[in-house]
Amino acid sequence: MRRIIFTLLILFLGLPAITDAQTQSRYHIIDGDTVHYTYTPLVADTMQQTPTRQNFIRRVVNYFDKSTEDHTFDKKLDITFAGGPSYSKTTKLGIAVLAAGLYRLDRTDSITPPSDISIYANVTTSGYFSVGVMGNNLFRNVKGKIDYDINFSSAPRDVWGIGYRAGAHNPKSEMVEERYLIYGRYQHRILPNTYLGPVLNFEHIQGRKFNEVSLGYLEGQHHTYTATGLGASLEYDSRDFIPNPWRGAYLSVQGMWFARGLGNCNKSLWRVKFRANSYHRLWSSGLLATDLYGEFNSEGTPWPLLARLGGNERMRGYYLGQYTDNNLLTAQVELRQRIWRRIGCVVWGGAGTVFSKREPFAWRHALPNYGLGLRWELKQRVNVRIDYGFGRSTSGFLLSINEAF
Repeated sequence: MRRIIFTLLILFLGLPAITDAQTQSRYHIIDGDTVHYTYTPLVADTMQQTPTRQNFIRRVVNYFDKSTEDHTFDKKLDITFAGGPSYSKTTKLGIAVLAAGLYRLDRTDSITPPSDISIYANVTTSGYFSVGVMGNNLFRNVKGKIDYDINFSSAPRDVWGIGYRAGAHNPKSEMVEERYLIYGRYQHRILPNTYLGPVLNFEHIQGRKFNEVSLGYLEGQHHTYTATGLGASLEYDSRDFIPNPWRGAYLSVQGMWFARGLGNCNKSLWRVKFRANSYHRLWSSGLLATDLYGEFNSEGTPWPLLARLGGNERMRGYYLGQYTDNNLLTAQVELRQRIWRRIGCVVWGGAGTVFSKREPFAWRHALPNYGLGLRWELKQRVNVRIDYGFGRSTSGFLLSINEAF
């Protein structure tokens, strides 16, 4: 009986034993009594498991497979790195690197949507380069939020002059533009989904490498301007997630005052922007998004601070800045459809134009815009997008992060 008890203790409690490697017999001695037992070894006992080494492509695939998992509750910053080719009609072909992150200020709060941050750098064959950081920081229960954009870029630019007629008829010329931008806004909730707060905007722009034609397009203005603006913003925001809303509405009016003493524009300037977006589910995997946008600048605003039509958010496919003037109006409607797992597609249509006091708004100057694109979910509801846009006598690809609006 005593031997049986000793045997059970050895087997289940792991008491030390003397092992005969050839016979797989074990002996244990307690108080002069010797207990002998044998066992059949498992594979794990006789062979050391060597993990299978994965090739580079498989490791990359596994990395992005996990990137859409929500780790904002167990990590301070849930970040994913990506890199690859970039292209737009304005900057041409290049290489871009990106770090897209999601985080929560309070990781016990499952009600507030996560905050987001994007850090990016881009270098292209045209000589363009840009580095920056942008994001949205949400406080608990979205009682307040901060959005920001800090960027430096150096860009060879095509220019046509100022005004609708200049963009439509003038010959294209060239220059190089360096731009430093610091933008920040704090919004405090004053009513359900309604926010009010201050805005800061600093811009320093320097034009270089003008030729005779592009220098004439400045109309006697300086090459370099600095402007610091202070303002306020009022908005209604019921979107469920800012980078890629699935439902809700967004209405915003923002006014900026660029005081003469805070720059070298030789006069005080003002700027007003408004934006109206809505997001409606059509079916389980389909969404209709709408966007109405306007920008209005005071008379005498210098060339680098004017409104520019085109880019990667509105009037996609137009060269950014071919149509430039004091004021800008655009409208677009976009159908977004998830195709399979992380892949989706979009189609859109819209119109826009620029105008000023000397060239007033006219319906005949409305420029058409339409296009289609692919979406790939880099992180949970953070998309990499490839769009191809068409316009009047123009078209072009662009690659960017997050939805256009």
